[in-house]
Amino acid sequence: MHTAYGKVGRLAGVSNLTKSERIAYIDARLQSLYPKTPIPLDHSDPYTLLIAVLLSAQCTDERVNQVTPALFEKADSADKMIRLSVELIRGIIKPCGLSPQKSKAIHRLSEILLEQYGGEVPPDMVALETLPGVGHKTASVVMAQAFGLPTFPVDTHIHRLSQRWGLTRGRSVVETERDLKRAFPASRWNALHLQIIFYGRQYCTARGCDGRVCEICRTCYPTRKHPKRYNKP
Repeated sequence: MHTAYGKVGRLAGVSNLTKSERIAYIDARLQSLYPKTPIPLDHSDPYTLLIAVLLSAQCTDERVNQVTPALFEKADSADKMIRLSVELIRGIIKPCGLSPQKSKAIHRLSEILLEQYGGEVPPDMVALETLPGVGHKTASVVMAQAFGLPTFPVDTHIHRLSQRWGLTRGRSVVETERDLKRAFPASRWNALHLQIIFYGRQYCTARGCDGRVCEICRTCYPTRKHPKRYNKP
Protein backbone atom coordinates (compact mmCIF):
# COMPACT_ATOMS: atom_id res chain seq x y z
CA MET A 1 0.00 0.00 0.00
CA HIS A 2 1.25 3.48 -0.89
CA THR A 3 0.50 6.94 0.41
CA ALA A 4 1.24 10.29 -1.20
CA TYR A 5 4.74 10.08 0.26
CA GLY A 6 5.75 6.45 0.15
CA LYS A 7 4.90 3.05 1.51
CA VAL A 8 3.11 2.80 4.82
CA GLY A 9 5.84 0.48 6.02
CA ARG A 10 8.46 3.17 5.47
CA LEU A 11 6.48 5.68 7.51
CA ALA A 12 6.06 3.08 10.25
CA GLY A 13 9.80 3.12 10.78
CA VAL A 14 11.12 0.30 8.60
CA SER A 15 13.56 2.55 6.77
CA ASN A 16 14.38 6.17 6.13
CA LEU A 17 12.35 8.00 3.51
CA THR A 18 13.87 8.92 0.19
CA LYS A 19 14.31 12.63 -0.52
CA SER A 20 11.22 12.80 -2.73
CA GLU A 21 9.21 11.04 -0.02
CA ARG A 22 10.55 13.44 2.63
CA ILE A 23 9.58 16.45 0.54
CA ALA A 24 6.05 15.18 -0.04
CA TYR A 25 5.58 14.13 3.60
CA ILE A 26 6.94 17.39 5.05
CA ASP A 27 4.81 19.46 2.69
CA ALA A 28 1.64 17.54 3.56
CA ARG A 29 2.33 17.41 7.30
CA LEU A 30 3.06 21.11 7.64
CA GLN A 31 -0.05 22.02 5.67
CA SER A 32 -2.06 19.78 7.99
CA LEU A 33 -0.55 21.27 11.15
CA TYR A 34 -0.66 24.89 10.01
CA PRO A 35 -3.39 25.42 7.41
CA LYS A 36 -3.32 29.12 8.23
CA THR A 37 -0.07 31.08 8.31
CA PRO A 38 -0.64 34.38 10.12
CA ILE A 39 2.25 36.81 9.89
CA PRO A 40 3.84 36.84 13.37
CA LEU A 41 4.87 40.51 13.23
CA ASP A 42 2.10 43.05 13.83
CA HIS A 43 1.85 45.63 11.05
CA SER A 44 -0.68 47.59 9.02
CA ASP A 45 1.03 48.10 5.67
CA PRO A 46 4.30 47.42 3.82
CA TYR A 47 6.13 50.23 5.61
CA THR A 48 5.30 49.10 9.14
CA LEU A 49 6.08 45.50 8.14
CA LEU A 50 9.48 46.59 6.80
CA ILE A 51 10.29 48.34 10.07
CA ALA A 52 9.06 45.40 12.15
CA VAL A 53 11.14 42.90 10.19
CA LEU A 54 14.21 45.12 10.48
CA LEU A 55 13.70 45.26 14.25
CA SER A 56 13.34 41.48 14.47
CA ALA A 57 17.03 40.92 13.64
CA GLN A 58 18.50 39.12 16.68
CA CYS A 59 15.24 39.75 18.53
CA THR A 60 12.07 37.73 19.09
CA ASP A 61 8.85 38.55 17.26
CA GLU A 62 7.12 38.84 20.64
CA ARG A 63 9.51 41.55 21.76
CA VAL A 64 9.13 43.42 18.47
CA ASN A 65 5.34 43.35 18.84
CA GLN A 66 5.70 44.83 22.31
CA VAL A 67 7.86 47.69 21.03
CA THR A 68 6.30 48.68 17.70
CA PRO A 69 2.98 50.07 19.03
CA ALA A 70 4.80 52.92 20.77
CA LEU A 71 6.94 53.57 17.70
CA PHE A 72 4.08 53.44 15.19
CA GLU A 73 1.91 55.64 17.40
CA LYS A 74 4.46 58.37 16.78
CA ALA A 75 5.41 57.43 13.23
CA ASP A 76 3.75 54.82 11.03
CA SER A 77 4.96 56.21 7.71
CA ALA A 78 8.22 57.38 6.20
CA ASP A 79 7.30 61.07 6.28
CA LYS A 80 6.40 60.88 9.96
CA MET A 81 9.48 58.82 10.85
CA ILE A 82 11.95 61.36 9.48
CA ARG A 83 10.45 63.97 11.78
CA LEU A 84 11.63 61.95 14.77
CA SER A 85 15.23 62.22 15.90
CA VAL A 86 17.46 59.17 15.70
CA GLU A 87 17.87 59.45 19.46
CA LEU A 88 14.12 59.27 20.06
CA ILE A 89 13.77 56.26 17.77
CA ARG A 90 16.67 54.61 19.54
CA GLY A 91 15.06 55.10 22.93
CA ILE A 92 11.81 53.50 21.82
CA ILE A 93 13.35 50.47 20.11
CA LYS A 94 16.09 49.83 22.67
CA PRO A 95 14.45 46.63 24.02
CA CYS A 96 14.89 45.06 20.56
CA GLY A 97 18.68 45.26 20.77
CA LEU A 98 21.18 46.80 18.36
CA SER A 99 19.29 50.05 18.78
CA PRO A 100 22.15 52.37 17.67
CA GLN A 101 22.38 50.68 14.27
CA LYS A 102 18.67 50.01 13.86
CA SER A 103 17.59 53.55 14.74
CA LYS A 104 19.97 55.06 12.19
CA ALA A 105 18.84 52.56 9.56
CA ILE A 106 15.15 53.25 10.19
CA HIS A 107 15.63 57.01 9.90
CA ARG A 108 17.82 56.84 6.80
CA LEU A 109 15.73 54.28 4.92
CA SER A 110 12.68 56.45 5.58
CA GLU A 111 14.52 59.38 3.99
CA ILE A 112 15.42 57.24 0.97
CA LEU A 113 11.84 56.03 0.57
CA LEU A 114 10.70 59.65 0.42
CA GLU A 115 13.52 60.75 -1.88
CA GLN A 116 13.27 57.89 -4.36
CA TYR A 117 9.92 56.13 -4.00
CA GLY A 118 7.38 58.74 -2.94
CA GLY A 119 7.41 57.40 0.60
CA GLU A 120 6.22 53.96 -0.48
CA VAL A 121 8.01 50.63 -0.02
CA PRO A 122 9.00 49.38 -3.49
CA PRO A 123 7.90 45.84 -4.41
CA ASP A 124 11.36 45.16 -5.78
CA MET A 125 13.95 42.86 -4.20
CA VAL A 126 16.99 44.71 -5.53
CA ALA A 127 15.64 48.09 -4.44
CA LEU A 128 14.81 46.80 -0.97
CA GLU A 129 18.27 45.31 -0.49
CA THR A 130 19.87 48.71 -1.11
CA LEU A 131 18.07 50.22 1.89
CA PRO A 132 20.06 50.63 5.14
CA GLY A 133 19.55 47.73 7.53
CA VAL A 134 17.71 45.64 4.94
CA GLY A 135 19.43 42.41 3.95
CA HIS A 136 18.28 39.62 1.69
CA LYS A 137 16.15 37.89 4.34
CA THR A 138 14.37 41.10 5.37
CA ALA A 139 13.72 41.99 1.75
CA SER A 140 12.42 38.47 1.08
CA VAL A 141 9.99 38.64 4.01
CA VAL A 142 8.61 41.97 2.82
CA MET A 143 8.25 40.75 -0.75
CA ALA A 144 6.42 37.63 0.43
CA GLN A 145 4.24 39.00 3.20
CA ALA A 146 3.55 42.55 2.03
CA PHE A 147 3.27 41.95 -1.70
CA GLY A 148 2.52 38.23 -2.01
CA LEU A 149 5.42 37.64 -4.38
CA PRO A 150 7.06 34.19 -4.15
CA THR A 151 10.25 34.22 -2.09
CA PHE A 152 11.64 31.79 0.47
CA PRO A 153 13.12 33.75 3.39
CA VAL A 154 15.58 31.53 5.24
CA ASP A 155 16.77 32.24 8.77
CA THR A 156 19.00 30.14 11.00
CA HIS A 157 15.99 28.14 12.25
CA ILE A 158 14.84 27.14 8.76
CA HIS A 159 18.47 26.39 7.90
CA ARG A 160 18.72 24.04 10.90
CA LEU A 161 15.45 22.18 10.23
CA SER A 162 16.17 21.84 6.52
CA GLN A 163 19.41 20.07 7.35
CA ARG A 164 17.77 17.84 9.95
CA TRP A 165 15.18 16.85 7.37
CA GLY A 166 17.70 16.17 4.61
CA LEU A 167 16.45 18.96 2.35
CA THR A 168 19.85 20.63 2.01
CA ARG A 169 23.53 20.28 2.83
CA GLY A 170 24.09 23.99 2.37
CA ARG A 171 26.72 25.73 4.43
CA SER A 172 24.89 29.05 4.26
CA VAL A 173 21.32 30.31 4.29
CA VAL A 174 21.81 31.29 0.64
CA GLU A 175 22.54 27.69 -0.33
CA THR A 176 19.65 26.45 1.79
CA GLU A 177 17.29 28.92 0.12
CA ARG A 178 18.42 27.67 -3.29
CA ASP A 179 17.80 24.03 -2.34
CA LEU A 180 14.38 24.69 -0.80
CA LYS A 181 13.27 26.58 -3.89
CA ARG A 182 14.27 23.58 -5.98
CA ALA A 183 12.44 21.16 -3.68
CA PHE A 184 9.07 22.92 -3.43
CA PRO A 185 6.87 24.70 -5.99
CA ALA A 186 6.89 28.50 -5.92
CA SER A 187 3.21 28.49 -4.97
CA ARG A 188 4.20 27.01 -1.58
CA TRP A 189 7.22 29.16 -0.72
CA ASN A 190 5.53 31.99 1.16
CA ALA A 191 3.40 29.79 3.40
CA LEU A 192 6.00 27.07 3.79
CA HIS A 193 8.68 29.32 5.24
CA LEU A 194 6.24 30.38 7.98
CA GLN A 195 5.08 26.80 8.56
CA ILE A 196 8.66 25.63 9.06
CA ILE A 197 9.25 28.48 11.52
CA PHE A 198 6.07 27.62 13.44
CA TYR A 199 7.01 23.93 13.58
CA GLY A 200 10.58 24.71 14.62
CA ARG A 201 9.40 26.86 17.49
CA GLN A 202 6.82 24.34 18.67
CA TYR A 203 8.43 20.95 18.07
CA CYS A 204 11.90 21.00 16.53
CA THR A 205 13.72 23.51 18.67
CA ALA A 206 17.48 23.94 18.75
CA ARG A 207 17.79 22.25 22.13
CA GLY A 208 14.59 20.21 22.28
CA CYS A 209 15.28 18.10 19.21
CA ASP A 210 18.56 16.72 17.91
CA GLY A 211 17.17 15.28 14.72
CA ARG A 212 15.66 12.23 16.44
CA VAL A 213 12.92 13.62 18.70
CA CYS A 214 10.16 15.48 16.86
CA GLU A 215 7.56 13.80 14.65
CA ILE A 216 8.98 14.95 11.32
CA CYS A 217 12.56 14.02 12.20
CA ARG A 218 11.48 10.58 13.45
CA THR A 219 9.31 9.95 10.40
CA CYS A 220 11.92 11.04 7.87
CA TYR A 221 14.81 9.27 9.62
CA PRO A 222 13.48 6.47 11.86
CA THR A 223 16.86 4.69 11.77
CA ARG A 224 18.93 7.74 12.74
CA LYS A 225 21.00 6.70 15.76
CA HIS A 226 23.05 9.79 16.47
CA PRO A 227 22.24 13.51 16.80
CA LYS A 228 22.15 15.26 13.45
CA ARG A 229 25.00 17.71 13.09
CA TYR A 230 24.30 20.60 10.77
CA ASN A 231 26.37 23.23 9.03
CA LYS A 232 25.95 26.46 10.96
CA PRO A 233 25.74 29.53 8.72
